[in-house]
Amino acid sequence: MRLNQAYSGNVFICSSDDYAASKAVIYGMPMDYTVSFRPGSRFGPGRIREASVGLEEYSPYLDRSIVDLAYFDAGDLMLPFGNAAKSLDIIADFVRGVLADDKIPVGLGGEHLVSWPVIQEVYKKYPDLAIIHFDAHTDLREDYEGEPLSHSTPLRKAAELMGPTNIYQFGIRSGSKEDWTYAQQSGIHFHPFEVAEPLKRELPSLEGRPVYVTIDIDVLDPSAAPGTGTTEAGGITSKELLEAVHAIARSGVNVVGFDLVEVAPIYDPTEMTPIVASKIIREMLLGFVK
Repeated sequence: MRLNQAYSGNVFICSSDDYAASKAVIYGMPMDYTVSFRPGSRFGPGRIREASVGLEEYSPYLDRSIVDLAYFDAGDLMLPFGNAAKSLDIIADFVRGVLADDKIPVGLGGEHLVSWPVIQEVYKKYPDLAIIHFDAHTDLREDYEGEPLSHSTPLRKAAELMGPTNIYQFGIRSGSKEDWTYAQQSGIHFHPFEVAEPLKRELPSLEGRPVYVTIDIDVLDPSAAPGTGTTEAGGITSKELLEAVHAIARSGVNVVGFDLVEVAPIYDPTEMTPIVASKIIREMLLGFVK
Protein backbone atom coordinates (compact mmCIF):
# COMPACT_ATOMS: atom_id res chain seq x y z
CA MET A 1 0.00 0.00 0.00
CA ARG A 2 1.25 3.50 -0.83
CA LEU A 3 0.95 5.45 2.39
CA ASN A 4 2.07 8.62 0.64
CA GLN A 5 -1.46 8.81 -0.71
CA ALA A 6 -2.33 10.36 2.65
CA TYR A 7 -0.54 12.81 4.86
CA SER A 8 -0.11 12.59 8.61
CA GLY A 9 -1.32 15.35 10.87
CA ASN A 10 -2.93 14.91 14.24
CA VAL A 11 -4.02 11.30 14.73
CA PHE A 12 -6.84 9.52 16.51
CA ILE A 13 -6.00 8.76 20.12
CA CYS A 14 -3.76 5.71 20.73
CA SER A 15 -3.18 5.09 17.03
CA SER A 16 -0.24 2.82 16.29
CA ASP A 17 2.66 3.93 14.12
CA ASP A 18 3.05 0.36 12.85
CA TYR A 19 0.92 -0.05 9.73
CA ALA A 20 1.92 -3.66 9.15
CA ALA A 21 0.81 -4.80 12.60
CA SER A 22 -2.47 -2.87 12.58
CA LYS A 23 -5.83 -4.54 12.05
CA ALA A 24 -7.64 -1.38 10.98
CA VAL A 25 -6.70 1.82 9.15
CA ILE A 26 -8.30 5.19 9.89
CA TYR A 27 -8.27 7.68 7.03
CA GLY A 28 -9.91 11.04 6.46
CA MET A 29 -11.90 12.03 3.36
CA PRO A 30 -12.03 15.86 3.53
CA MET A 31 -14.53 16.47 0.75
CA ASP A 32 -17.72 18.56 0.79
CA TYR A 33 -18.01 19.69 -2.82
CA THR A 34 -21.52 18.35 -3.57
CA VAL A 35 -23.47 19.27 -0.44
CA SER A 36 -26.95 20.64 -0.99
CA PHE A 37 -27.05 23.03 1.98
CA ARG A 38 -24.11 23.96 4.22
CA PRO A 39 -20.49 23.04 3.41
CA GLY A 40 -17.79 22.47 6.02
CA SER A 41 -17.58 18.69 6.51
CA ARG A 42 -14.12 18.66 4.93
CA PHE A 43 -12.94 19.89 8.32
CA GLY A 44 -14.67 17.01 10.13
CA PRO A 45 -11.88 14.40 10.12
CA GLY A 46 -9.34 16.72 11.71
CA ARG A 47 -11.70 17.92 14.44
CA ILE A 48 -12.80 14.36 15.26
CA ARG A 49 -9.16 13.43 15.79
CA GLU A 50 -8.54 16.50 17.94
CA ALA A 51 -11.62 15.75 20.05
CA SER A 52 -10.45 12.17 20.56
CA VAL A 53 -7.69 13.32 22.92
CA GLY A 54 -10.40 13.94 25.52
CA LEU A 55 -11.56 10.32 25.46
CA GLU A 56 -10.76 7.73 28.05
CA GLU A 57 -8.93 4.74 26.60
CA TYR A 58 -11.30 2.29 28.34
CA SER A 59 -14.86 1.57 27.26
CA PRO A 60 -17.07 0.51 30.19
CA TYR A 61 -19.73 -0.53 27.64
CA LEU A 62 -17.50 -3.16 26.03
CA ASP A 63 -14.98 -3.72 28.85
CA ARG A 64 -12.12 -3.15 26.45
CA SER A 65 -9.36 -0.58 26.07
CA ILE A 66 -8.12 0.88 22.81
CA VAL A 67 -4.54 0.55 24.04
CA ASP A 68 -5.00 -3.18 23.43
CA LEU A 69 -6.10 -2.65 19.81
CA ALA A 70 -3.68 -2.04 16.94
CA TYR A 71 -4.99 0.51 14.42
CA PHE A 72 -3.15 2.94 12.17
CA ASP A 73 -4.20 6.50 11.33
CA ALA A 74 -3.07 7.34 7.80
CA GLY A 75 -4.20 10.97 8.02
CA ASP A 76 -6.41 12.72 5.50
CA LEU A 77 -6.32 11.74 1.86
CA MET A 78 -5.04 14.50 -0.40
CA LEU A 79 -8.10 15.25 -2.53
CA PRO A 80 -8.19 17.84 -5.35
CA PHE A 81 -10.48 20.60 -4.15
CA GLY A 82 -13.64 20.89 -6.23
CA ASN A 83 -13.02 17.76 -8.31
CA ALA A 84 -15.49 15.21 -6.98
CA ALA A 85 -14.88 12.51 -9.59
CA LYS A 86 -11.09 12.54 -9.13
CA SER A 87 -11.49 12.62 -5.36
CA LEU A 88 -13.67 9.51 -5.45
CA ASP A 89 -11.05 7.75 -7.56
CA ILE A 90 -8.35 8.60 -5.01
CA ILE A 91 -10.51 7.29 -2.16
CA ALA A 92 -11.20 4.06 -4.07
CA ASP A 93 -7.51 3.53 -4.80
CA PHE A 94 -6.56 4.05 -1.16
CA VAL A 95 -9.24 1.72 0.18
CA ARG A 96 -8.34 -0.92 -2.40
CA GLY A 97 -4.85 -0.97 -0.90
CA VAL A 98 -6.15 -1.25 2.66
CA LEU A 99 -8.37 -4.18 1.71
CA ALA A 100 -5.56 -5.87 -0.21
CA ASP A 101 -3.57 -5.81 3.02
CA ASP A 102 -6.49 -7.51 4.82
CA LYS A 103 -7.16 -4.52 7.05
CA ILE A 104 -10.46 -2.89 7.97
CA PRO A 105 -11.00 0.59 6.46
CA VAL A 106 -12.29 3.17 8.95
CA GLY A 107 -13.35 6.34 7.15
CA LEU A 108 -13.88 9.84 8.55
CA GLY A 109 -15.92 12.23 6.38
CA GLY A 110 -16.48 14.47 4.70
CA GLU A 111 -19.83 14.45 2.94
CA HIS A 112 -21.69 11.17 2.51
CA LEU A 113 -20.78 10.75 -1.17
CA VAL A 114 -17.31 9.69 0.01
CA SER A 115 -18.82 6.38 1.19
CA TRP A 116 -19.70 5.40 -2.38
CA PRO A 117 -16.22 4.48 -3.68
CA VAL A 118 -15.49 2.70 -0.40
CA ILE A 119 -18.64 0.58 -0.73
CA GLN A 120 -17.66 -0.28 -4.29
CA GLU A 121 -14.25 -1.54 -3.23
CA VAL A 122 -15.55 -3.45 -0.20
CA TYR A 123 -18.23 -5.08 -2.37
CA LYS A 124 -15.57 -6.27 -4.82
CA LYS A 125 -13.87 -8.16 -1.99
CA TYR A 126 -17.09 -9.30 -0.28
CA PRO A 127 -19.79 -9.96 -2.92
CA ASP A 128 -22.29 -11.03 -0.24
CA LEU A 129 -21.93 -7.66 1.48
CA ALA A 130 -24.76 -5.97 3.40
CA ILE A 131 -24.88 -2.30 4.38
CA ILE A 132 -26.18 -0.94 7.67
CA HIS A 133 -26.96 2.75 7.18
CA PHE A 134 -27.81 5.26 9.93
CA ASP A 135 -28.95 8.64 8.64
CA ALA A 136 -31.61 11.34 8.81
CA HIS A 137 -31.89 11.23 5.00
CA THR A 138 -32.60 8.44 2.56
CA ASP A 139 -29.66 9.31 0.26
CA LEU A 140 -31.63 7.48 -2.42
CA ARG A 141 -31.86 10.15 -5.13
CA GLU A 142 -30.67 9.23 -8.61
CA ASP A 143 -29.30 12.76 -8.92
CA TYR A 144 -29.55 16.17 -7.28
CA GLU A 145 -30.46 18.97 -9.68
CA GLY A 146 -29.23 16.75 -12.51
CA GLU A 147 -25.91 15.82 -10.84
CA PRO A 148 -25.50 12.10 -10.06
CA LEU A 149 -22.38 12.73 -7.94
CA SER A 150 -24.10 14.15 -4.87
CA HIS A 151 -24.23 13.45 -1.18
CA SER A 152 -27.91 12.71 -1.81
CA THR A 153 -27.14 9.66 -4.00
CA PRO A 154 -24.70 7.16 -2.41
CA LEU A 155 -27.23 4.68 -1.06
CA ARG A 156 -29.19 4.66 -4.33
CA LYS A 157 -25.94 3.84 -6.11
CA ALA A 158 -25.22 1.10 -3.55
CA ALA A 159 -28.71 -0.36 -3.96
CA GLU A 160 -28.31 -0.49 -7.72
CA LEU A 161 -24.87 -2.09 -7.38
CA MET A 162 -25.63 -4.68 -4.70
CA GLY A 163 -29.39 -5.06 -4.88
CA PRO A 164 -31.75 -3.17 -2.56
CA THR A 165 -32.44 -6.21 -0.34
CA ASN A 166 -28.85 -5.91 0.93
CA ILE A 167 -29.39 -2.37 2.25
CA TYR A 168 -30.61 -1.80 5.84
CA GLN A 169 -31.60 1.77 6.68
CA PHE A 170 -32.36 3.18 10.14
CA GLY A 171 -33.35 6.55 11.56
CA ILE A 172 -34.46 8.07 8.27
CA ARG A 173 -36.82 11.01 8.69
CA SER A 174 -36.32 13.11 5.57
CA GLY A 175 -36.52 12.56 1.83
CA SER A 176 -38.58 13.26 -1.24
CA LYS A 177 -41.81 11.39 -1.90
CA GLU A 178 -40.03 9.50 -4.69
CA ASP A 179 -37.17 8.50 -2.36
CA TRP A 180 -39.60 7.35 0.30
CA THR A 181 -41.59 5.28 -2.18
CA TYR A 182 -38.41 3.67 -3.53
CA ALA A 183 -37.26 2.82 -0.01
CA GLN A 184 -40.60 1.20 0.82
CA GLN A 185 -41.14 -0.69 -2.44
CA SER A 186 -37.66 -1.64 -3.70
CA GLY A 187 -36.87 -4.29 -1.11
CA ILE A 188 -34.66 -2.15 1.10
CA HIS A 189 -34.98 -3.03 4.79
CA PHE A 190 -36.34 0.40 5.60
CA HIS A 191 -36.84 1.48 9.22
CA PRO A 192 -37.64 5.20 9.41
CA PHE A 193 -37.51 7.29 12.58
CA GLU A 194 -36.18 4.56 14.91
CA VAL A 195 -32.77 2.90 15.18
CA ALA A 196 -31.90 0.56 18.06
CA GLU A 197 -34.98 -1.63 18.31
CA PRO A 198 -35.51 -2.34 14.58
CA LEU A 199 -31.77 -2.92 14.23
CA LYS A 200 -31.85 -5.57 16.96
CA ARG A 201 -34.70 -7.31 15.12
CA GLU A 202 -32.73 -7.36 11.87
CA LEU A 203 -29.32 -8.40 13.17
CA PRO A 204 -30.05 -12.15 13.49
CA SER A 205 -30.72 -12.30 9.74
CA LEU A 206 -27.25 -10.83 9.10
CA GLU A 207 -25.35 -13.27 11.30
CA GLY A 208 -22.17 -14.46 9.61
CA ARG A 209 -22.39 -11.97 6.74
CA PRO A 210 -19.83 -9.28 5.91
CA VAL A 211 -21.33 -5.89 6.75
CA TYR A 212 -20.31 -2.31 6.03
CA VAL A 213 -21.60 0.24 8.56
CA THR A 214 -22.03 3.87 7.51
CA ILE A 215 -23.15 6.56 9.96
CA ASP A 216 -24.19 10.06 8.97
CA ILE A 217 -23.89 12.10 12.15
CA ASP A 218 -27.20 13.80 11.33
CA VAL A 219 -29.04 10.63 12.37
CA LEU A 220 -28.67 12.30 15.77
CA ASP A 221 -31.05 15.04 16.77
CA PRO A 222 -29.60 18.54 16.27
CA SER A 223 -29.62 18.93 20.05
CA ALA A 224 -26.97 16.19 20.19
CA ALA A 225 -25.07 17.06 17.01
CA PRO A 226 -25.68 20.57 15.64
CA GLY A 227 -22.42 20.56 13.70
CA THR A 228 -23.55 19.07 10.41
CA GLY A 229 -24.54 20.42 7.03
CA THR A 230 -28.19 19.36 6.87
CA THR A 231 -29.71 19.08 10.34
CA GLU A 232 -33.11 17.46 10.75
CA ALA A 233 -35.27 17.78 13.87
CA GLY A 234 -36.67 14.64 15.45
CA GLY A 235 -33.53 12.56 15.58
CA ILE A 236 -32.23 10.02 18.06
CA THR A 237 -30.02 10.57 21.09
CA SER A 238 -26.33 9.73 21.26
CA LYS A 239 -27.27 7.09 23.82
CA GLU A 240 -29.44 5.30 21.26
CA LEU A 241 -26.72 5.46 18.62
CA LEU A 242 -24.25 3.95 21.08
CA GLU A 243 -26.81 1.24 21.86
CA ALA A 244 -27.04 0.47 18.14
CA VAL A 245 -23.26 0.29 17.73
CA HIS A 246 -23.00 -2.05 20.70
CA ALA A 247 -25.80 -4.24 19.37
CA ILE A 248 -23.83 -4.71 16.15
CA ALA A 249 -20.65 -5.36 18.13
CA ARG A 250 -22.32 -8.11 20.16
CA SER A 251 -24.05 -9.72 17.19
CA GLY A 252 -22.71 -12.36 14.85
CA VAL A 253 -22.14 -10.03 11.90
CA ASN A 254 -18.67 -9.57 10.43
CA VAL A 255 -18.00 -5.84 10.11
CA VAL A 256 -15.50 -5.46 7.27
CA GLY A 257 -15.46 -1.66 7.10
CA PHE A 258 -17.17 1.39 8.55
CA ASP A 259 -17.31 5.15 8.40
CA LEU A 260 -18.75 8.21 10.09
CA VAL A 261 -19.47 11.23 7.90
CA GLU A 262 -20.95 14.74 7.67
CA VAL A 263 -19.38 16.30 10.77
CA ALA A 264 -19.16 20.03 9.95
CA PRO A 265 -17.55 21.58 13.03
CA ILE A 266 -17.94 25.21 11.97
CA TYR A 267 -21.65 25.07 12.92
CA ASP A 268 -20.97 23.85 16.46
CA PRO A 269 -18.91 26.27 18.61
CA THR A 270 -19.49 23.97 21.60
CA GLU A 271 -17.57 21.17 19.80
CA MET A 272 -20.27 18.76 20.95
CA THR A 273 -20.53 17.16 17.49
CA PRO A 274 -16.88 16.11 17.01
CA ILE A 275 -16.77 15.02 20.65
CA VAL A 276 -19.78 12.74 20.13
CA ALA A 277 -18.34 11.51 16.81
CA SER A 278 -14.99 10.63 18.36
CA LYS A 279 -16.67 8.52 21.03
CA ILE A 280 -18.75 6.71 18.42
CA ILE A 281 -15.55 5.96 16.50
CA ARG A 282 -13.90 4.65 19.66
CA GLU A 283 -16.81 2.32 20.33
CA MET A 284 -16.88 1.11 16.72
CA LEU A 285 -13.15 0.39 16.82
CA LEU A 286 -13.50 -1.56 20.04
CA GLY A 287 -16.68 -3.32 18.98
CA PHE A 288 -16.02 -4.08 15.34
CA VAL A 289 -12.26 -4.73 15.14
CA LYS A 290 -11.74 -8.10 16.79
